Amino acid sequence: MAKKPATKTEAGGGMPDLSERADGPALIALWGDDDAGNEFRLGTREYDWHSHLRGQVFCVESGLVHVRTAHGSWLLPPHRAGWLPPGEAHKVSISGAMSGWSVLITPQASHELPERPCVIGISELMRALVRRAVTWTDQAQLEPEQERMIAVLLDEMRRAPHEPLHLPMPTDRRLLRIATAIYEEPENGRTMGEWAQWAGLSPRTLSRLFLAETSVSFAQWRQQARLVHALERLARGEAVADIADALGYATPSNFIAMFRRSFGESPARYFAQRGGLR
Repeated sequence: MAKKPATKTEAGGGMPDLSERADGPALIALWGDDDAGNEFRLGTREYDWHSHLRGQVFCVESGLVHVRTAHGSWLLPPHRAGWLPPGEAHKVSISGAMSGWSVLITPQASHELPERPCVIGISELMRALVRRAVTWTDQAQLEPEQERMIAVLLDEMRRAPHEPLHLPMPTDRRLLRIATAIYEEPENGRTMGEWAQWAGLSPRTLSRLFLAETSVSFAQWRQQARLVHALERLARGEAVADIADALGYATPSNFIAMFRRSFGESPARYFAQRGGLR
């Protein structure tokens, strides 16, 4: 049975830091908004590098979340859920997210979930169970039927499909220098050969190492990096034509074609169906 929420608070006082709670139910659900007192605060902001004792699955219903970990960078558009294992150091940037949810999972209950961070699709059942679990957060103890619903929710998360929104980062210092420069300046039009010369290695070595360390080709990685920036700008409401120009595409139609190849639909339709583009 769950105990009363711990009284330990974050530095400076305030709400109990439930993400550091070792006892209690296997899963604690929180509703997020942009209120200053909300533990799972959204809006538009950045959280510097940190980690939690509990694993975390989180989802926004509008806007975009960009998460950076040691394993790489990945995106969380509306109605996708992000998974961070217990103790995983991460940095988070949130753009225009006004509502969403987060569930905090004990290390023991996290054992059957992925070992590394990822983005997962969410089902109607998962969303409904989370909404129900949010109403239990302040209970002194959970009822048997609530414990059973938590078990079903954890099973839904374990079985959820993974989404291809990950931007893996290489570890070789030369490749990491190139990847960081491309990420910070996605419109840069240097060829692979020019990037190789800039970092002091041959084009063949760059191509071979990039594939070995990230599991994608250099060209695929650069396109994915541009997609990261595109989704962030779209979430802020920027025009497609402006984004295409900023990322170095010759025309907006070229950018739209790239986006459609990656997500199966145009930018406007992608965000409109998820409530994220106004």
